[in-house]
This record gives sequence, C-alpha cells and structure tokens, in this order.
Amino acid sequence: MNKRPLDKFQPSISFYLSLLLVFAILTIFFGQYSLYLGIAEAFVVIILALFSKLSSKKRSIKLMKYIESVAASTESATKGTLLNFPLPIVIFNPSNHVILWSNSRFAALAGGKERFLEVRITDLIPDFSVKWLAEGINECPELITLNGRRYKVFGSLVNTPSEPDDIMAAAYWVDITEYAEKYDEFLSSRMTCAIIMFDNYDELIKSLSEKDKSALLSAIDDKIGAWISGSDGILCKYDRDRYLFLFEERHLGSFVADKFSVLDAVRETIRAGGVQATLSIGIGKDGKTFDENYRFASLGIEMALSRGGDQAVIKNKFNFEFFGGHSAEVEKRTKVKSRVMSNAFGELVSDASAIFIMSHKYADLDSVGSAVGICCIARKRGKKAYIVIDTESTVAENLISRLRQNSEYNSVFITPQDAILMADSRSLLVVVDTNRPEQVESEALLLSCNHVAVIDHHRRAATYIENATLNFHEPYASSASELVAEMMQYLVDQNDILRIEAEALLAGIVLDTKSFAVHTGSRTFDAAAYLRRSGADTTDVKRLLQSDFETTMEKYSIIRDARIYKPGIAIALSEDQQNRVIIAQAADELLNIAGIQASFVIAPYGSDTFISARSIGNINVQIIMEKLGGGGNQSTAGVQISGMNRSKIMESLTNAIDKYLESLVQNAP
Repeated sequence: MNKRPLDKFQPSISFYLSLLLVFAILTIFFGQYSLYLGIAEAFVVIILALFSKLSSKKRSIKLMKYIESVAASTESATKGTLLNFPLPIVIFNPSNHVILWSNSRFAALAGGKERFLEVRITDLIPDFSVKWLAEGINECPELITLNGRRYKVFGSLVNTPSEPDDIMAAAYWVDITEYAEKYDEFLSSRMTCAIIMFDNYDELIKSLSEKDKSALLSAIDDKIGAWISGSDGILCKYDRDRYLFLFEERHLGSFVADKFSVLDAVRETIRAGGVQATLSIGIGKDGKTFDENYRFASLGIEMALSRGGDQAVIKNKFNFEFFGGHSAEVEKRTKVKSRVMSNAFGELVSDASAIFIMSHKYADLDSVGSAVGICCIARKRGKKAYIVIDTESTVAENLISRLRQNSEYNSVFITPQDAILMADSRSLLVVVDTNRPEQVESEALLLSCNHVAVIDHHRRAATYIENATLNFHEPYASSASELVAEMMQYLVDQNDILRIEAEALLAGIVLDTKSFAVHTGSRTFDAAAYLRRSGADTTDVKRLLQSDFETTMEKYSIIRDARIYKPGIAIALSEDQQNRVIIAQAADELLNIAGIQASFVIAPYGSDTFISARSIGNINVQIIMEKLGGGGNQSTAGVQISGMNRSKIMESLTNAIDKYLESLVQNAP
C-alpha cells in the first residue's frame, strides 16, 4: 500500500533546511519586497509547524490504536500483554531515533514518570546504538548501563499494518545486573600464569662467591616479592633462573598500569661485576585451562627473549602485548648454539630436493648477502639453490648484476611464481632477514612449502613464522649475513667460498652495522674477519655500498628539509617520490650530524608512504615503528603506510615518539 500524498510532504530537518535556503535566495533577488516576503515566510513556517504537530499526534494515536487492537485481538488471558509488558519496552523510529511509544516500565527505567513522546532515544540514553538493528541483528552486542543497572537489549524492526513502508523498531530491556556482576567476578578471578626469568643469570653469578651469589639472588627475590605483594598470588622458583607466578586476572590491570615496575627496580638496583641484572616476564591469560595459560606464558617469555629481554609480554588467544624493552641488547650468543644450528641446517639441506631462499620485500644487501651464503652451503652439499626475489624492486641491483657474471649464479634468481611451480613436498624454503610472514617476498610460497627454515636477527613482532622446521633467531646478531657467515664456518671449506660470495656477506654486515658503528659485537668482527680471509675485498665492498650522483643529490635534498623535533631527534619530510634506498640512506646520513641520536625520514613511495628510522643512541626505533604497524630492531626500523595522507602520518609519528619519550621519563631512576 502506498503512502497518502500528504505523507510525502511530512516535514523533516532536511525539508526545513531546504525551505530556509529557498527563502534566503528569494530574499536576495526580491529584497525590495522584504516586508511581504517576511510575512509570507512566517506564514509558511507556522503552517508547517502546525502540520508537523498534527501529523505527529495522529501518528501516535494511530500507533496506540494499533497496539490496542493487537492486544484486543488476542485471547482473553493475554489481553493487555503488550500494554502491560513486564519488561521495559520502547518503540521508536530507526531513521531519526524518535520515540513513538513506551510503556511505564521503560519510563521508570529512563528516569521519567511519564511516557516519552517525540524524544530521541539516543539523547535519552547516549550509550545506546541502533546500528545492530539495521544490520538485522536481534540482540544488542553490548550491555547498556543506565542508572547503575546493566541491561541486555533485544529488538526487531517491524512494519505497521496500515503503512507497510513505514518501519518501526521495538526494543526490550532485560535487567541482568546481578548476572553481569557474577560474570565479571568470574573473569576477574580466572587464574593467570606468569613466567619470570633472569635474562643474564650466568653473566651475573660467574664471578661471584657463594656468599655474594646468595646475597644477589636474595636481593632479586626481594624485588620480585615486593612487586607481587597484595596480589594474593603464588610465587614458586622452579629453576635456577625462573619463577612461576600464579595470580587472579583482576590484578593484571595494576601490573600493566605501573608498566611492570619490577623490570626497572631490578635493572636499576641489582648489579654484579659490572653486569646489570634484567628480567623478562611472559604472561598467559584467557586460556581454557591452566595448561593453555602456561603455554601462552611460555610463548610470551620466548617472545620477550627474542626481542632482547628486559620486557614483559602478555599473550592471550589472539595476540601479544609488549611492555618495556627499552634496554639495549647485550651480546650473549654462544658458538655452541651456532654449531648446533649449523649441523641441523646442514641435515635439512642434504635431505631437500631443492633449496629456495627468500627474504623480505624490497631486498637489501643483507637479504641478498645472506641468501648468497645459503647458496654456497647448498652448492657444497650438492643441492640446487634458487633465490626468490623481485629484481625490479630490490635495492641490491649492483650486487645481483655482479653475481650474474658468475656461472654459478646464471639461473639462481627466480620469481615467486616460478618457485611455486618448481617446489615439491621435499623442497626446503629458507627465509632470511625477516621472521614476519606478511613481510616475505611471497606469502603463497611460504604457505606452499612443508619445510621452512628461518634465519633472522630482527626482534620478533606479534606476528612471526610459526612451526618452522628450524628457527635460528638471534636478535643480538648484527645481521642475517653475520649469522649465515657463522654457519658457513661449520659447513663450508674456506676455499669453496667464491670471492663475490664473501663480499656479498661482508656488504650485508657493513650495511646493517653502519660500517661497524652500531649493533656490533665481538662475533660481528669474527664473522667479518672470516669473510676477509675468504677473499672479500673491502674496496669492492665499498663500491657495492656507493650511490650514483643523482641518488646522492636526492638524499641531500631530503636532509636539507629536516628539522629537529625534540633534542637529539631529527625528522625529514619529503613531498617528492623517493626510492627506498634514498629514504634509508637519508636516515643514515642524518645520524652523522652531531647531536642527532635518532632520525626519521618520511617520503612517498609509489602510492604509499614509507618511514625509515635509525638510531645510534638509547632510543629504540623499533618500539616507535611498531606503534605505526612496522618493525625492525633497536637501531634500524621502518614502516610502509597505505591510505593515509602525510600530514596525518607526521602526526601519528610525533605522537608515537612522544609516548615513547614519556615512557623513558617514567622509567628513569
């Protein structure tokens, strides 16, 4: 049934605004008749107001008659059920949220004594949303709190019999306050599991006497005990460097609020033989069983250690949360682990039908250098190796060009599509210089391979490649090239390494350490010395790192526009399209300026915007970039952002920097 002609002229806000616009235009063109126009306009407005009020009144009467007719048409035992419904009920217009009818129980719930007419339900109850009704859902997804009570709201959309095109919404309010309180108490009382671990136990006690060792461990016990006091939890030391802490989830919020202050308390006060004590904490929550929470806690502690330690990580069913991680990483690798990993990797290579090596998108010298090292290992084992790379988007064109001049590398570089077609059930995929599945050159290839080995030096993020057959992950290493060079010492005779391979690996180390200026440990120099003995020419390595004249000029044009955002922090914003190499080099170059400890370069890259971040001080650029969806390590990080203008990106970056600096101030002794 169609609406009556008059209903088409039902006044609305848009109608009134349009009418006022027409009046304004008439006044402009016929200003000499302003008196008569004013009278006419006033008359029209009065008529419309009267019409609106009359229509509303008729609508309310019609609705009440409809409700009464529904009640009257039922059996005698159920007559008046709707009018005397035991639950609060309200009927409103879903388009403008205006209440059409409500029973007395809803009026009492909303704080009124009379039924509400021509009042917006969203004005009456600001927390109430009607989107779920429009989406065809009959139950409000959230509880509504009103006057200290909590309600579950059910509802539906209905058509009036007289006007089928006229839609109304009915909402029923169920008071579940007591149930909600019990449920909250249940959630708060769930057992949460935490593993607390010394990051550097061996370094702390190796030079201590038994008396001093006992005093040191007692001091750490006291710090942990003071931190957990008031939680009514259970603390148990189950290994020389590990504690198990069980507590109710209600206390987790206070631990988060004070940013796990035990980390700072231990680091600032406990020292032995010049070594600063640090803790890592892994927390598991939301598991169905105690065992699942313990597994979550174990994953949390593993993640904390893989990111450098001195931090807390909360793991639930879906994601990780990170707290702390401001300390610089301390080299604490052992050659024992490198030897074990090398032997295990050698066995994987020997058992594979073919080796595919893949790094992150926009591969750099470290990515290609470490991949070349894997090719050398595979060749020594008599296996064919392929480097999966997009040669059009890599920043290591010079190195790839030089490699292709050698017969061993004529057909090594292939596309991801070719690799997927060539791979079989016995193929081994080696992922180097990244541990995040979304960053690899081809996620499809990653999913298609049964056997995956990961060799990486970046701190773990919330997402990482799970269930890898071998995971050689060392955040204390300078580069993936350093890790591969260490493995080669156990798997390859020095005479079997091609000169260009040694130079590729050394170039990767030089790039990621900024020529041995940052993130460099004793093992880094050991690897570099090994490569030098293997034939690497430092002059040729230098040439691989050189830029052409135009690139250099573009780099310095970015630097010219840089500004000091905060003491020691420089930000450069480029409006011109830039190559990722230029962006990264500009960030590196800013660190050569006296007083600059961290640099950030923002520049458009294709349809996206890229941020390259660098640090040579105590500022952890990885934490800052992670807030924007990126990653990296403490001294080198970046992010690629889509769908956001650069002014908004600049605002997001400065906010992330400010929050990071605030956390440093709060954690300062």
